[in-house]
Amino acid sequence: MKTYNILEYGANPQTPNNAVAIQNAIDSCAAAGGGTVWVPPGVYVSGPLELRSHVTLQLEAGATLQASQRLEDYPLENDRRTGESGRAGFITAREAVNIAITGRGTVDGSGFTFVSHSELHHGQDTDIRYTRQGQDFMHPRFGTQHGPLAHGERPGNLLRFFNCKNVLLSGVTIQNSPTWTVNIYACESVAVLGVHINSQASDRRVPNDDGIDVCRSQRVRIADCDIDTGDDCIAVFGSQMLAVSNCTLSSHSSGIRVGYHAGESRDCTFNNLVIRSNRGICIHVRGEGSVENILFSNLVLQTRLVTGHWWGKGEPVQISAMPQDPHAHQLGRIRNVRFTNVSAEAESGIVLYGCPESILEEIVFTNFRLRITNSPLHLSYGGNFDLRGVADLSQALFQHDIPAVYGRYFKGLTLQDFKVGWEEGLPDFFNHALQCEHYQDLVLRNFEGQAPHPGGQVLALSEQ
Repeated sequence: MKTYNILEYGANPQTPNNAVAIQNAIDSCAAAGGGTVWVPPGVYVSGPLELRSHVTLQLEAGATLQASQRLEDYPLENDRRTGESGRAGFITAREAVNIAITGRGTVDGSGFTFVSHSELHHGQDTDIRYTRQGQDFMHPRFGTQHGPLAHGERPGNLLRFFNCKNVLLSGVTIQNSPTWTVNIYACESVAVLGVHINSQASDRRVPNDDGIDVCRSQRVRIADCDIDTGDDCIAVFGSQMLAVSNCTLSSHSSGIRVGYHAGESRDCTFNNLVIRSNRGICIHVRGEGSVENILFSNLVLQTRLVTGHWWGKGEPVQISAMPQDPHAHQLGRIRNVRFTNVSAEAESGIVLYGCPESILEEIVFTNFRLRITNSPLHLSYGGNFDLRGVADLSQALFQHDIPAVYGRYFKGLTLQDFKVGWEEGLPDFFNHALQCEHYQDLVLRNFEGQAPHPGGQVLALSEQ
């Protein structure tokens, strides 16, 4: 296959927008039946680009495709499949097959351009009157170093793959996205291998800059990647047959997030991961879509409270089913979720939060070590459950004492070879090693733990 050098089509690091030259190289390559579009060393500013079938975009070491910093270069789109923006993204593939972005170069989204550098983001998904701290919750005097930063209108996702098949991302650095970094939507047979994703230009303070979002897709592999973003590192919505392995994940929100609204998420594995985040693993049902057959194994989790409006409050694991979508005919289910060989150090406990409309089923923890540690933010942010987003704001973010493991409305919870430890000096809102309410079929095998304070219990169980 022929190689198409973008310089031969008029691209130049001195040109303020190389979109026409680079697009001409891509189109020429596709028209000839496919091949490689080569980006040599240098920084090439560009507006939105469309990747075509049978084209590999190869970024040489030292090459950077820099997204334009002009909002007007990203037109509004009628088909809003992109996350968090109605505008075009930077590199998009639609109904394409056999495509790739490879090499040791960089795709930079210029995301820091489209947020305030001083004003904080405040959402409408919380009523702080329900928190332990009340009006003091999230007060700037407790710190603002983690953002997230306020934003206006901004470009769409940095890389977007819509209805594509046989997609490869390999080796490249993808950084500083204004919204989701990689959006894999309704695709099949996708491999993301050895990719570096980061939001370092903003010190991870851009909201909604998820690393990889897998939406309504199947047969997706993510391996040997390093993801360091403000928002969720990997988010899975209505997708099947996903395998994630050998990755390091850092986030001010969730390391891994699975489920939310419509679409079945099932048959997924997550193995050999190191996660440092605000919330480690998050599995949500908020509408008709269910989550089923999910396996987590060989994990190192470290979760910490952060300042600002990020979702999560230091939980190593949260699994919850709560109504939010007013159009849902019924709430989806969470079934058969397993955790094996996990070492977790956290500033809050595990939360398993079902409801009468959606009872959690068959949740299993095997060989799990959990140690709860102190935080400088405990008094300003701690002692709350964070279940956002939900329809009832009194259940979104609210005061609740913190056991090491809390479960409600479940049928079938197994804790086997499970050990709980506590650092000394924790606040009084930490209470029990294990607390369960409204449940059936609790199995404890070699559960080891104690209460953090004299008033707490090892087991606080109430079936009704």
